[in-house]
Amino acid sequence: MIPINKTKKLWGGRFKEPTDRLVEAFTASVQYDRRLYRYDIEGSIAHTRMLVKQGILKKKEGTLIITGLKKILKDIQEETFTFRTGDEDIHMVIERALIRAVGDVGGKVHTGRSRNDQIALDIRLYLRDEIREVLVRIAALKDTLVDLAKEEFGTIMPGYTHLQKAQPVLLSHYLLAYWEMLDRDEQRLADSLKRVNVLPLGAAALAGTGLPLDRQYTAELLGFESVSRNSMDTVGDRDFVAEFIFTASVVMMHLSRFCEDLILWSTEEFGFIEIADAYTTGSSIMPQKKNPDVAELVRGKTGRVYGHLVTLLTLLKGLPMSYNRDLQEDKEPLFDSVDTVKACLDVFTAMLRHTRFNRERMLKEADRGFAVATDVAEYLTRKGIPFREAHRIVGRIVGYCLENDKSFDDLTLKEWRKFDRKFTQDIQDALAVETSVDARMTAGGTARELVRKRIEEIERQREPKA
Repeated sequence: MIPINKTKKLWGGRFKEPTDRLVEAFTASVQYDRRLYRYDIEGSIAHTRMLVKQGILKKKEGTLIITGLKKILKDIQEETFTFRTGDEDIHMVIERALIRAVGDVGGKVHTGRSRNDQIALDIRLYLRDEIREVLVRIAALKDTLVDLAKEEFGTIMPGYTHLQKAQPVLLSHYLLAYWEMLDRDEQRLADSLKRVNVLPLGAAALAGTGLPLDRQYTAELLGFESVSRNSMDTVGDRDFVAEFIFTASVVMMHLSRFCEDLILWSTEEFGFIEIADAYTTGSSIMPQKKNPDVAELVRGKTGRVYGHLVTLLTLLKGLPMSYNRDLQEDKEPLFDSVDTVKACLDVFTAMLRHTRFNRERMLKEADRGFAVATDVAEYLTRKGIPFREAHRIVGRIVGYCLENDKSFDDLTLKEWRKFDRKFTQDIQDALAVETSVDARMTAGGTARELVRKRIEEIERQREPKA
């Protein structure tokens, strides 16, 4: 038996000279893929157990390899493991350490597999865990939104379109709008787990292997729901990574939209909210400043995740079948997307829990700017006037008020009736913002009765199943 040449790469048998240092530095990924060490070892242990079961490895060899792998895992976790130069990725680091620890038998751990299906396994194991972590954080933010919707039930604020005052709405209705967005994000992530939770190991380099592997057994050991069906697709597939980063981008987009409102609302001009001091910062030159930097950074980091999606899609778009080294570039965009969306969900949820809503200011602003103009038009519609004509009449009334520096509340019945004889004393009832809100009784509307029912529906959904 020819001994392994420990001065060369584990794959270096056909090479006559060592890799140039420039190439080593350029191709190395261990500086960032080392975070996959736990999954690489977990996969190697399952693979070893399957090899023993299939009689490809002797039981004694399997025990030796698994013991060695567990020792490496412990050393890395306790930070007593030394990452040495010369190995370009986490797979080679662990395999070389295993061979040093248990001898040449450690080289048998790679029987029937390639780094191509090995890295696909590591990423799937990693992403499976991380998706669950993101789901926990989304659920926490959704719970916070429901809690706030209950606390602020009855608080009326101006709703906006085009950033212009439109109609009065419940603050609770606004908060639940983001609950709905996050619920869709949650559904997308949960659904993507089905496509992540597929075992790639056994595809080997691209064609499978001639050894009698039991892929189903490996899948059971690692908790995978299914086994990949095409070896060439398996090693070149990063659709599941792109899908995650896309969903993370949508989550970030939702957070960014929310942050945009909070940033505006925290200004003196709006005065709708007060973010706790612990979640704001000051100015280095202006002592009076209280800046919503957390919300601004979440908004800013959204572009970072978008960039990772474009990076990955561009990476994949020109690859020939099947595995290509370009795929090494998938990890940094994935890792940073995971880190960013988790951090943003954590800090945004905490900030929102420490934000006070100025109910009086919101109500006052909801009652300004002719926000009940649509209600006046609907008042006329109920009296038989076609809506388009009613719309025109109310538009003329708004113009009259602007010219005379008046609001709807300032108009006398005589002034109302100048525009149409259908106006009677009951027009005053249509001008109250509370009446406007409660009139929105179509399904999904902002009426208090509907919003209360929606909160109750959501709370029933989040009750633990018996």
